[in-house]
Amino acid sequence: MMLTILTALPVVGAIFLLAIGDRSKPLTRAVALAFAFASLLLVLILWHGFDSSLGTMQFEQRLAWVPALNIEYHVGIDGLGLLMLLLSAIVVPIGMAASWKIEERVPLYFALMLLLQACLFGTFTALNFVHWFSFWELSLIPAFFLIKLWGGPKRTPAATQFLVYTMVGGVAMLLSFLAIYLVTGKFDFIDLAQLAQSGHLMSNVVASLSMHRFMPSNIAMILFAGAFLGLAVKVPLFPFHTWLPDAYSEAPTGTTILLTGAMSKMGVYGFLRILLPIFGPQVQAVLTPLLWLTVATIVFSAYAALAQKDLKRIFAYSSINHLGYCMLGIFAVAKYTGGDISLLTQKFAAMDGVLLQMFNHGLTAATIFWFIAMLENRSGGQRGINDFCGLRAVAPVFAGLMGIALFSSLGLPGLNGFVGEFLIFKGAFPLVTWATSISVIGLLVTAIVILGIIQRVFSGPLHERWSGFPDLTLAEQLSLAPAIALMFVLGLYPQLVIGVFNSTVIQFVQHLNF
Repeated sequence: MMLTILTALPVVGAIFLLAIGDRSKPLTRAVALAFAFASLLLVLILWHGFDSSLGTMQFEQRLAWVPALNIEYHVGIDGLGLLMLLLSAIVVPIGMAASWKIEERVPLYFALMLLLQACLFGTFTALNFVHWFSFWELSLIPAFFLIKLWGGPKRTPAATQFLVYTMVGGVAMLLSFLAIYLVTGKFDFIDLAQLAQSGHLMSNVVASLSMHRFMPSNIAMILFAGAFLGLAVKVPLFPFHTWLPDAYSEAPTGTTILLTGAMSKMGVYGFLRILLPIFGPQVQAVLTPLLWLTVATIVFSAYAALAQKDLKRIFAYSSINHLGYCMLGIFAVAKYTGGDISLLTQKFAAMDGVLLQMFNHGLTAATIFWFIAMLENRSGGQRGINDFCGLRAVAPVFAGLMGIALFSSLGLPGLNGFVGEFLIFKGAFPLVTWATSISVIGLLVTAIVILGIIQRVFSGPLHERWSGFPDLTLAEQLSLAPAIALMFVLGLYPQLVIGVFNSTVIQFVQHLNF
């Protein structure tokens, strides 16, 4: 019941905001933020009640929804789901804070943000495909309108491209699961994963569908390709990434925070919840091409970020790069190792790193885009790296705190960004040495990008046009303090979150049976 309440709460908040209307913009913003913090409180209650020693689903609720089609309302969370709920609950208030200067259609804007949060909660708790896919697709609606109605000059093509790409991927995934359902009669992720683990899932699917005259013999790979496409677009993996830079740069910055901080994790979550447990043999069959796509995602996006001048586009490509590390860890875990205990330990490390990277990137990227929103608000919309120079002289607190977030993105030891990347590379290197070695290029180029931003924006002589650039107010410093503090806490004591999902990771890797 707690998970149902958590998903419903933002919907109630959205309805309440629309009912208030435009009577008071400050009241609207305060109410929206209150509902976001209420959701965060509920997630913290779930965190407190979660038994980290178990690797199984907890807080489960299972009810018949459409019995004739074997569609159930089935929700539950393990360590992975709980971590994503916490990330979503943290990112949404940050997005709202970055949107505080929005003046047009304020109730609708914040209502759409709350609806998007409800879709995130639904996606990370649903365990039945129909239920899960409903939230997966519904999340596109508020995201589309947030970009379309409040975005930059090129918002219409950016919003349309975002919608078309993700919907095409969603349709491909839907067709794959409909084919599986026609054979198995099941939509439940847990049941399908158990069938796949026993080796009966795809053999039954192939045996049943191959009886049809026009059905190709490699139907299992076709079904895998459909599911893979739907998830790869969302992450995104190269070459399915082309929608992302425009969407991130044209969206209002508060919306960009939700896109990069939480929505992009839906794709990585799908790989862990769906693709590996259900399509494990197919992943192994094409593991080398998948690793090449991952390497291209990491390296090409890093170089693309290096070529950008717009801060939002720089960190749009940087987000692709960082999520590429997650995919490197996931595909390393997918490699068949024949029960080698030493390599199994490396798989545990890589998977721990993937989950940490998902959370840490969401927190760090959201905070960086929050700083970019502050830059825009203080400079009349400027956000090019060549638009500023020497801001450290007039805004030392701003420069210092944003510098912490930037160094976190760089992966500086002692900050949260380091731990996940270290574990991924530690675990992946013995498993997929060549891919891991090439991916190091992405780390080096990212360092050049981040240091270049610090040098151009904050160092050097101060241009006279920015002599009146205001430093952070006390309220802004207090607002940023929890996010900055969390970067240090997770960098120095990552066990705070690893301890919650480690049992889930162990059971997940062991059940893959690779």
